[in-house]
Amino acid sequence: MYFNRKRSTVVMLASATLFASVLAQSQDIGSPDPDLLTRIYPGKAYSPYADRSFPNNVYWGETHLHTGLSLDAGLFGNILGHEDAYRFARGEQITSSGGLQVKLGRPLDWLVITDHSDMMGIATDIQSGAPNILANPKGKEWAEGFKKGGEAAGEAAFDLITHFAQMKVPAELVEQYSPGSEVYNNLWYDITETADAYNEPGQFTALIGYEWTSVPKGFNLHRNVILRDGGDKARKVTPLTTQPPLGTTDPLDLYAWLQDYEDNTGGQALAISHNGNLSNGWLFPLTDTYAGGKVDKNYVELRAKWEPLYEVTQIKGDGETHPFLSPNDEFADYETLDKGNLDLTQLKQDDMLQREYAREALKNGLALETSLGTNPYKFGMVGATDSHTALSTAEEENFFGKSTSAEPSPSRVEHPFVESKLGAIEGYELAASGYQGVWANENTREAIFDAMERKETYATTGPRIPVRFFGGWNFTDEDLRSRAPAFRGYEKGVPMGSDLPAAAGESPSFMVYALRDPVGANLDRIQIVKGWMDTKGKTHEKVYNVAWSDNREADAKGNLPPVGNTVDLEAANWSNTIGASELATVWSDPDFNPKHKAFYYARVIEIPTPRWVVYDRLRYGSKIPEGAKLIHQERAYTSPIWYTP
Repeated sequence: MYFNRKRSTVVMLASATLFASVLAQSQDIGSPDPDLLTRIYPGKAYSPYADRSFPNNVYWGETHLHTGLSLDAGLFGNILGHEDAYRFARGEQITSSGGLQVKLGRPLDWLVITDHSDMMGIATDIQSGAPNILANPKGKEWAEGFKKGGEAAGEAAFDLITHFAQMKVPAELVEQYSPGSEVYNNLWYDITETADAYNEPGQFTALIGYEWTSVPKGFNLHRNVILRDGGDKARKVTPLTTQPPLGTTDPLDLYAWLQDYEDNTGGQALAISHNGNLSNGWLFPLTDTYAGGKVDKNYVELRAKWEPLYEVTQIKGDGETHPFLSPNDEFADYETLDKGNLDLTQLKQDDMLQREYAREALKNGLALETSLGTNPYKFGMVGATDSHTALSTAEEENFFGKSTSAEPSPSRVEHPFVESKLGAIEGYELAASGYQGVWANENTREAIFDAMERKETYATTGPRIPVRFFGGWNFTDEDLRSRAPAFRGYEKGVPMGSDLPAAAGESPSFMVYALRDPVGANLDRIQIVKGWMDTKGKTHEKVYNVAWSDNREADAKGNLPPVGNTVDLEAANWSNTIGASELATVWSDPDFNPKHKAFYYARVIEIPTPRWVVYDRLRYGSKIPEGAKLIHQERAYTSPIWYTP
């Protein structure tokens, strides 16, 4: 375990030494040193796993996956359903929609399937050429395009997406595939029943959810709705949609739906927004909402209540920060997609960015709390794929793309993901991201949901990096002398997603530690990202390197030289001869001002590894387009810890 060089250079293989010392004392004196025992091991029993009340397991999954029931996924050729998605997530080998055999490297622990709530089932009927589809001119056009396959099917899919985003889907088709129709109600029943069938408490958790796909004029304002409950309660409602006349694109209406769900069923629900980078400045509003409302006391209170999490990384780009917003952050430009809105009908402008990215939203939330009394952007971090293949693949070497049309093939890197008269998002720009780690006591619907609600959860871009992050006022290096420092973390402070307790020292201290993914790359460094608001109401940010590998020396400003690069592009490989298998430190904020509101989160950076396009070149001989990034440094983002004067 490597510590901050300013504090210690000791490689901690201390467990054996420590317990040997305790054992020697017990043999010589008859009992262990009470002071040592109290400082190092505060467990309630000899076994460190007995009588432990805090969350002691990290469970891996995602809250954003689409099957062939989603209108766009189905028209792109996805023929897989919910059973296929669950079977794949829990580790079974299946056949993809494109006819390829596929299996996860390691099973997931839990999953939420979030098909678009609007027009569920229409894609299946377009695929089969159902009579009601062929009776409608536009429906017939889509069905014929799908039947032709290839480029024609892709054009039909994008045409349907554009009609949906611009709210121009024929009214009769909207009515036939909306809540209240026989098709829709039967599908929702099947979805909830299948989730119950695959939910195995303690083994695999299938949470029920859907995506409320608000996308007016192509601005990505989507939210994924997650239910804590089983089908018995979920079947008492039908999802909220966005297409008129029944649907709505106003998030206030979604918050009302969530409240009605809890009131009428006795259950619990939450919502997770995503891809602010494609919202063109509307996902994290500061004054006006796109729906025509105001960011007022009612708005901030409801958003804070119902949206405790933000999906910070996924296939359509990483949303932690942007180099324009964070020019002093050397790791800010990661998997950046910033060309425009979702369908590229409006290009990006710099002034939009501050209302699109997580770090800036966290900062703006501090200011809104000062003026309105509630911080609407006090969210935890999660990652997901948003895959439309029914396959939760966030592994670079096993990436099955955004849609069935982008499943592995020799030419997939050459085809744009979205293309309009204004430009294109190229296929090679998509990211093989991400997953969500949840700290919980058990693998059940209740435990996973409750962890998300209290924000004890974090995002990764794909690797399964175990990360702990605690904040308090009196952590010391001594608290890291155990192989189980979480005892001290919970005893002396609060975990990720929490508020610091009342000030009890000159500066808050943070304990953070991370282990590399057991089958992944070594770690380059751990950073703590701080955002704060000064007494004049201006917000600031700073990134601190707090623990790093390979005995590098930081300069006077705290900057580090690069960790190096062992990537073998020819073999799509890398070597763990650089970096560290684990990193940990206790860090105190050297710039703390007790009058300033602040938040802190940890960012864990891996050593360089190949991107998914390099594996395509190795296996297919694909020609990688000029401009495609071949190497990256994957990472994890913890949920923040907040300080309020």
